[in-house]
Amino acid sequence: MREQPICEAVEDDERAEVIAYHRGDTHAAIDTLLDDIRHLRRQLALTEGAMSRGMARGWRPSYHRD
Repeated sequence: MREQPICEAVEDDERAEVIAYHRGDTHAAIDTLLDDIRHLRRQLALTEGAMSRGMARGWRPSYHRD
């Protein structure tokens, strides 16, 4: 899958690639994507803890769901 800018809509072919990778098992595809989200949130929390407050000028990640 190609990298895409934040907020760019997911295209149908990308969805198809994810599902094809999991051999048509949509539950496995969703589980993998949710695991990726959890991993990235942990990485963001670790990074946030390692950054100084001034480094990001007070910016903090948003954990709300859209």
